[in-house]
Amino acid sequence: MNLCDIREVRALLGRHGFRFSKSMGQNFLVADWVPREIAAASGADSAHGVLEIGPGVGCLTRELCALAGKVVSVELDRALLPVLAETMNGAENFELVPGDVLRLDLRSLADQKLQGLRPLVCANLPYNITTPVLRTLVEARRFEAITVMVQREVALRIAARPGTADYGAFSVYMQYHTEPEILFNVPSACFIPAPKVTSAVVRCKVRSAPAVNPACGEEFFFRTVRGAFALRRKTLSNSLASAFGELGKAAIGEAIAACGLPGSIRGEALGMEELAALADGLYQALRA
Repeated sequence: MNLCDIREVRALLGRHGFRFSKSMGQNFLVADWVPREIAAASGADSAHGVLEIGPGVGCLTRELCALAGKVVSVELDRALLPVLAETMNGAENFELVPGDVLRLDLRSLADQKLQGLRPLVCANLPYNITTPVLRTLVEARRFEAITVMVQREVALRIAARPGTADYGAFSVYMQYHTEPEILFNVPSACFIPAPKVTSAVVRCKVRSAPAVNPACGEEFFFRTVRGAFALRRKTLSNSLASAFGELGKAAIGEAIAACGLPGSIRGEALGMEELAALADGLYQALRA
């Protein structure tokens, strides 16, 4: 069965009485080059175990099974379970885990289901849960790389550089933990139903150590990052004042100046090293 042939997919779904769910953000691929290219971009081979999220009818799953030692797919929609039982029949290195990826213990899942293999993530992520899923995958600290198809605007945010319109706190978070690279775009015509946005495939190689190592620690660093981007149209000083009210604007201004930054600068202009230095300065000011 060609799982990217729109006629065969419609017939498959009809046999099982499946209806698309807008609330689950379901859009299935019907262009065969896309799952093939995504699977190849993941870097999976026989030494790798792959976690897939939202397999749909299994077109990407099949490509991954042809490359990886094992593929474990997590699917929330129970209506797709019999569909996948048909399309993945005979794939001995495939295992389906029904459930919500945001509620599963991904560390335990990777340790148990992908034991002895090098864990990767490769998925066509449901658009409505992209950000929380990426955070969950990063925080699991089990995967070498995360290769996902997401809305292009999200991919641009993940890989954005300082000073650009797409750069924000989520950019810093992902670049602190991973090295993201946008690989290619996927037009809406490659899906059924066709979404109203262009998609993009991004590969995030997980860093062995964070991009910076502020003395104040990770938690306080990200408190500073959130504060720096809290009020994007305001200066860095005013934005930080909303997150560090206990310091006062004078102390915040001194911490900014101590980093060699002008008082008129905005948070989106700061790179990772500057944010780390600023976080350390604010931490010391709070302890004084």
